Amino acid sequence: MCDKLVVVFGATGAQGGSVAKALLEDGTFKVRIVSRDLGKPACKDLEKLGAEVVKADLDDVELLRAALHGAHAVFLVTNYWEYHDKEKEVQQGKRFADVAKQAGLQHVVFSGLENVYKLTNGKLEVKHFDGKGEIEEYFRQIGVPLTSVRLPFYFENFKSSSKPKKLPDGSGYALGLPMGNVPMHGMAVADLGPVVVNVLKSPEKYIGKDIGLTAGNWTCDEYAKIISKYTGKNVVDGKMSADAYEKLGFPGAVDLANMFRAYTMNILVRDTKLTSQLNANVRNFEEWVQHNKHVFDDL
Repeated sequence: MCDKLVVVFGATGAQGGSVAKALLEDGTFKVRIVSRDLGKPACKDLEKLGAEVVKADLDDVELLRAALHGAHAVFLVTNYWEYHDKEKEVQQGKRFADVAKQAGLQHVVFSGLENVYKLTNGKLEVKHFDGKGEIEEYFRQIGVPLTSVRLPFYFENFKSSSKPKKLPDGSGYALGLPMGNVPMHGMAVADLGPVVVNVLKSPEKYIGKDIGLTAGNWTCDEYAKIISKYTGKNVVDGKMSADAYEKLGFPGAVDLANMFRAYTMNILVRDTKLTSQLNANVRNFEEWVQHNKHVFDDL
């Protein structure tokens, strides 16, 4: 282990948890995890694995300064979905960037995304993408050494927001991805950790880069057939349109519909080869379903 300290934000969540565990397993860096609630079981578990655990909040400058004291690098994730508020997410990201600059961080690996509004000249707004794009720009504008890792659709979404829904006639289950016949990139968020570890180990190669991650791309019909193959359940493409998805009415439905519209526009760059170089064990969708078919037991 070297003396370089990496601080992981969001370590009790899916992304940060994957990164913290991978760093601890790798052993190259000292690891400090940050949480607003130190009583969470995930904090205790990571502490047992060797992480230092500190309390901090992206809304509190003094706690951020303390959390970054002595740090070499940081993994940062911001959360649009907590408040459904792009401006708040951007404020938090910029506040962190200012503190990172003052702290003299050598490398920030940020879970970013494209600014779709900018890429489409204002024709399409995807707030949970656009805010992260603005944060990326700000880091670079003030001169903080940044690598952005841009995830695709999470396979884990098939456990929750994109879980197949029972067909009205009871003959099977519909997968509601409004993609038509356009393949959609995907990856297990649990496979992010080794990617970030390898980025942190080679800063000279990755600082200044935007890394579009993916384990591959599949159509809605192909996703459905793979789920069917390993669960024995009849899962089909629900043939949902983005307009119909938007009208589902749950919080964030419009933003997610616009995300799917962006996915169909071929404006988001994802790189299967680079992803597998950064994580040689990244799983494709078939491999992920094989290991997670139990999540479809209660359809």
